[in-house]
Amino acid sequence: MESEKSKYRKVNATLGKQPSIGPFPADQLVPWAIICGSSYYLAHGLLRLNWVWTISIAAWGISTWWVLTANGAWSILSKFVSTPNWTRVGIRYEQLVNTKTEKVESKRTHRK
Repeated sequence: MESEKSKYRKVNATLGKQPSIGPFPADQLVPWAIICGSSYYLAHGLLRLNWVWTISIAAWGISTWWVLTANGAWSILSKFVSTPNWTRVGIRYEQLVNTKTEKVESKRTHRK
């Protein structure tokens, strides 16, 4: 019986799972807060709409964001990142400072 228990290891059940707060993914909470704040500012603040329209606009924005980033934010947001433009150039090396002339000039200034 002791040898059978040693064959199995205890593993953390949450390894490899996405963090969540209830049924909502944790990486969505900050964008949702920004969407709610901006919808409140636009709908209730600028357009003077009632709370039903404000909440409806926030729900529309949240659901749109959730659908766009359902498989990971990188799948949609990575399309907006520019790729680097690599080129090969051959340039001859030139020293920025000529150490031989500096030593000669520094000796001349100390003699005076």
